[in-house]
Amino acid sequence: MRTPTKSRFVKAFTLKPPNDEINFLINRGNPFFLGDHSLCAWTSAEFRSRLMFITRLVFTIALSLTGLAALAGFSPLHPIADAMAQSASDVTKPVSLPEMALGPANASVTITEYASMTCSHCAAFNANVFPKIKSEYIDTGKVRYVFREFPLDSKAAVASMLARCIAKDDAGKYFAVIDMMFKKLDEWSLPADPLQGFLRVFATLGMSEESVETCLKDQALFDKLSADENFAHKVLKVNATPTFFINAERIKGAISFEEFDKRIKQLLMK
Repeated sequence: MRTPTKSRFVKAFTLKPPNDEINFLINRGNPFFLGDHSLCAWTSAEFRSRLMFITRLVFTIALSLTGLAALAGFSPLHPIADAMAQSASDVTKPVSLPEMALGPANASVTITEYASMTCSHCAAFNANVFPKIKSEYIDTGKVRYVFREFPLDSKAAVASMLARCIAKDDAGKYFAVIDMMFKKLDEWSLPADPLQGFLRVFATLGMSEESVETCLKDQALFDKLSADENFAHKVLKVNATPTFFINAERIKGAISFEEFDKRIKQLLMK
């Protein structure tokens, strides 16, 4: 049996970066969790801002080792001004990335989910609650459901970029991709060689190693992902996943279908 050889792209993620903390973050994911059983969260805004910076540094170090020198030219982030409005209604404002949504745009109820692709609680919600919301309310045209990325670590950022690249602007395909990624979370998030898992999973979707490289070199995509995450954190005060907005109501942490059902029915009666 032929043993597959590792590409230099995968090897780049196995090489030890000069900073042990960076090496820990990319290989172990996000170590900062609160004790709440229903969400994945940052312990503070300081940690969250710090890890976003480290995420960029991880991309720069790891991918530049493959000879993709263009990554060294990452432009700096431009933080959202603190003076901006901090109302939950801001969730309806346009974001940088194309909106990924299911259900009619004119639905009286809109649910917006902020999730990290490495969040186990998000994966559990995707498996146990979302299908019921979809069949009961989205497929019947009563609810519009919006999914927005809020990567808590470097692997989640990579997963979000790859999902965007393979789905393009097709919302139906995008939801199918993230569903598959949540279901195969252990396969791509736990391997010792992080990108080996990504390459294996995305190969089943027809994504080659070259297209993965091209996707992760997309400066514009990364900047938009970062800008939207920054907006959610600074303006909407999202600091945990999953976080939901049901119209103007913010819900932090996963809740049951029964709780969603109760809130949705109340809004539909208005």
